[in-house]
Amino acid sequence: MELEENMEKVLESMVPGQEYTRKEVQKLCAEVLGLDHGEAYSEMRKLTKILGNPRRGYYTLPSDEPVHVQPEPVKAAANVIEMPKAMDTEPLTSLIPTVVSEYVAWGNFSKVRKIIQSKQFIPSFITGLSGNGKTMMVNQACAKEKREMIRVQITPETDEDDLLGGFRLVDGNTVFEKGPVVVAMERGAILLLDEIDRGTNRLMCLQGVLEGEPVLLKKIKEVVAPAPGFNIIATANTKGQGSESGKFIAATVIDEAFLERFTLTLEQDYPTAAVEENILLKHFNKYDIPQDRKFVNRLITWSHSVRKLYNEGQIEELISTRRLCHIIQTYSIFGDAEQAVDLCLARFDSDTSDAIKSYYSKLVESEQKAEPKEDDSEESSENPFD
Repeated sequence: MELEENMEKVLESMVPGQEYTRKEVQKLCAEVLGLDHGEAYSEMRKLTKILGNPRRGYYTLPSDEPVHVQPEPVKAAANVIEMPKAMDTEPLTSLIPTVVSEYVAWGNFSKVRKIIQSKQFIPSFITGLSGNGKTMMVNQACAKEKREMIRVQITPETDEDDLLGGFRLVDGNTVFEKGPVVVAMERGAILLLDEIDRGTNRLMCLQGVLEGEPVLLKKIKEVVAPAPGFNIIATANTKGQGSESGKFIAATVIDEAFLERFTLTLEQDYPTAAVEENILLKHFNKYDIPQDRKFVNRLITWSHSVRKLYNEGQIEELISTRRLCHIIQTYSIFGDAEQAVDLCLARFDSDTSDAIKSYYSKLVESEQKAEPKEDDSEESSENPFD
């Protein structure tokens, strides 16, 4: 029996406007279609996707409009950014990223900006360890160039429906809603595929898109061609070959044919000490607290030492630039440097956290020894971290 016929028969037995629980819908499927419990559950899952109700776990057949049943099952949206409903209106400034005042341009920023300035279609792959500013770099390059950018967070569940579009429930009717890839193509925007190495072979639906070709939306038989300026930039912690160290266990091996369609690859390292100092000092301004260069220099010396040990295989975790920024933010709340470090290291297991913290403590001790001793007759209550 065809899915469309199943849906229509069950829908005809429902009272418009009445609330039904999931079990009640399943029971209707069993009674109307003469199915056993397991088969009825399968049909119920398909049917509830076209019924609407703001209350979780309840379903209602709209009473004010006729139900239009599509021949294909409706898939709920997942991992798709919220898109404006009116796709045919003039470009929205909301799709142009906001310029972040504390952002410091460094590393591959100038290259990414040139790629965006060129308005050429040149799929680019940016790889590097976590927390070194890959995503922010693309975001701010688009902000500086006043270019629209659509970011899609890739997960193992991301598929063609999430990327190209699918049927959605809107005001009681099922309509086809274009996905972020298609919207970016139509608007000539930058499509940022964030953490692309978390995806699976379901991403192969983008093969033609990565070649700059028009895409066929099979469900509505519409062909969408990329507008001038459209480009794809992907970020990843690996080069698409998996993580040999096991550091990024969710990173997958990406199909070679898929990777080959990226024109160029940019490798992003952590910033130099001078750049990182500038970044952290600007975060003091961001959180409206007095700059503490002594604290900043200690954090930089510490993080670079830990990174060196990590690269030598002597320690399993490192301190990223993002983690340093988190420490500054935490410091702005609690006003205690050591507490801020402790709270931001708590995400690591206790052994790793203790090992990393020991290097920080040694720096504090060496600073205290280097400070001139106070006269015995004088007492000081000053906090060296204030």
